[in-house]
Amino acid sequence: MSALFQPYSLREVTIPNRVWMPPMCQYSAAPEGPLTGAPTDWHFAHYAARATGGTGLIIVEATAVSPEGRISPYDLGIWNDTQVEAFRRITRFLAEQGTVPAIQLAHAGRKASTDRPWKGGAPVGPQAHGWQPMGPSAVPFAEGHPVPTELTPTQIHGVVGEFADAARRALAAGFEIAEIHGAHGYLIGNFLSPHSNHRTDEYGGSYENRTRFALEVVDAVRAVWPDDKPLFFRISATDWLEDDGWTPDETVRFARELHAHGVDLLDVSTGGNASGVRIPVAPGYQVPFAARVKAETPMPVAAVGLITDAEQAGKILANAEADAVLLGRELLRNPSWARQAAREAGAEVRVPDQYHRSV
Repeated sequence: MSALFQPYSLREVTIPNRVWMPPMCQYSAAPEGPLTGAPTDWHFAHYAARATGGTGLIIVEATAVSPEGRISPYDLGIWNDTQVEAFRRITRFLAEQGTVPAIQLAHAGRKASTDRPWKGGAPVGPQAHGWQPMGPSAVPFAEGHPVPTELTPTQIHGVVGEFADAARRALAAGFEIAEIHGAHGYLIGNFLSPHSNHRTDEYGGSYENRTRFALEVVDAVRAVWPDDKPLFFRISATDWLEDDGWTPDETVRFARELHAHGVDLLDVSTGGNASGVRIPVAPGYQVPFAARVKAETPMPVAAVGLITDAEQAGKILANAEADAVLLGRELLRNPSWARQAAREAGAEVRVPDQYHRSV
């Protein structure tokens, strides 16, 4: 388990350990008014607890680059300066605890404008703060979901600019790492997969065309993100479809291209782009996809997917299946997971002075 508590450096940023928190939406921002999309006291308490618990890197949940890019009306956003100012309170506190603050820049695409999960997660309309979703093609995510508006090339270029603007604001807000969300069936993932991308222009059809939008976003963000700060990309390594979906082979190929375009680490997840698919969920079920990227490309990777105990996480690192592990549900259950695992491993992890009696 000691590998979990070794520092990890990318560019000029050093993360104190390999226990990282992935983006997990809280659906707790205001849906309207001057503070729409801005983090609240809930977000501060949520992220602060994991930082004081010893988590080395915290990637703030999917944060929309535009109002239409939110998954729900209650999502975070970073399209205005009010949101930037609200984020500074969080990034400042995380850094004070020795945790590296990161942010996931996102656009929900055809899966936008839905209700909070504990309210059922169904699509919502204007009467519930909703809006018309957009995507690469006029293909709905699932039965009962609206047909998205097919983006024109001009609109696609506009979204690329929104990602770049969001990256500038993320830097101003104090984030050290930016992650581009290309997974789980949201807009970038919509373009990558032939399941959701039925275009016949330069943004659809061939692998090269389907990856064009993603690479344009990467290039635009990398152009404004400082050279000394890392850029991550989150991907769904497979759609879990037997045909017409994004595949693990394409993920490996794309990882090489992302690396050449200045991405420093691939955050490897799966699924989310097709409804009703069967996913063989089990402890560590997504780790093999990260391991393959690590083995076959120069791209560093982080693994995620029902990683719950320290021995399991340590073996993933010791077996060179990933460079870091992302604990989602387990960190929701136990904000101090990293500190407890370090104690079990006899390793050091920062403990706030106020908690000295816990050592």
